[in-house]
Amino acid sequence: MSARTTTAVAPATLDILKTIATSTLTTLLYKRGLRNTFLQGARPLKTGQRMVGPAYTLRYIPAREDLDGLDVFRDPRHPQRLAVEEIPPGAVLVMDCRGDASVASAGSILATRMQVRGVAGIVTDGGLRDASGIAALDIPAWCAGPSAPTNLIRHHALDINAPIGCGGVPVYPGDIMVGDDDGVVCIPAHLAEEIAAEAVDMERYEEFVLEQVRNGATIIGLYPLTRPENRVLFESWLARRAT
Repeated sequence: MSARTTTAVAPATLDILKTIATSTLTTLLYKRGLRNTFLQGARPLKTGQRMVGPAYTLRYIPAREDLDGLDVFRDPRHPQRLAVEEIPPGAVLVMDCRGDASVASAGSILATRMQVRGVAGIVTDGGLRDASGIAALDIPAWCAGPSAPTNLIRHHALDINAPIGCGGVPVYPGDIMVGDDDGVVCIPAHLAEEIAAEAVDMERYEEFVLEQVRNGATIIGLYPLTRPENRVLFESWLARRAT
């Protein structure tokens, strides 16, 4: 595993990030030079889900027939089973399936166990089996699509809580994963607090912009804010909301 130090993120910061759209977060990360933060192919199993939590990772490599028979699940130290039992409450299980959704990376029994243990969410660039069962749970989940076959056909579970790639994005243990209807974004833990603080102001301004546009305003000089008169309008809007 990398020697990269994990930064602890305050619960108050996580609470803020859970309310922020992934579109806002990816823009703020882009402002800091980070272009590849949105996981490709990880779609929500149901709409209306929100998720935030530090990443706890599981890496799959391609399966090999002499090593990946059904009997491997008898081993209590099997990495997939171990990850489910050892992931901390409040963390997000992030699985690297190399973008292969032809088989499942987990199913409803494992998802239920993680829900009971207080896990914040499941993210995979592979498939999930028993997808309707997982969608009925309270634990939010994102995947590349439903897939019935067992993971053993294509995947060999290897590393737990090591740096991985998921949906083409580098994910380090402790990075903050935020999910909504658009998908999942990975925020480096050391940036989480400043991103959260800036995101509140950005979303407040975009709420103002939407209101203005609905009322017929042009976006020129408004989005982005370049005209002084629009700044005056925004400050007046903020003042009214504060009273």
